[in-house]
Amino acid sequence: MVELLARRDLLGPFATFHMAGHWDADGSQMAEAIQRVVARRTGRKPRAAAFPWWLLTLTSPFVATFREMREMRYLWREPVRMDKARFIAALGQEPHTPLDEAVEATLVGLGCFTTSASSEA
Repeated sequence: MVELLARRDLLGPFATFHMAGHWDADGSQMAEAIQRVVARRTGRKPRAAAFPWWLLTLTSPFVATFREMREMRYLWREPVRMDKARFIAALGQEPHTPLDEAVEATLVGLGCFTTSASSEA
């Protein structure tokens, strides 16, 4: 974002840019990254399980949020990828934070962990 802001005089008004980010075709890479980070920080690997969509189907007539979640389920079934071509054309490359580093920073930011010397090593 900083690099784009530095070039804002060269960009058109309301120019939009997409980053490809991390591609996780089946959702397992994110879950595994969370497990690795939590295990490294706590010494315990959390359990991961499939989301109980059947439960949302059962309860959605009574809970509006569950009804809306079911409506958005197609986003878990259909790949949605952002085209980074304009971003690359403007900056020459896409900066990329390694997945485990990004997950750890997010979990720390959410207050799931406190920062420690061991995580900074």
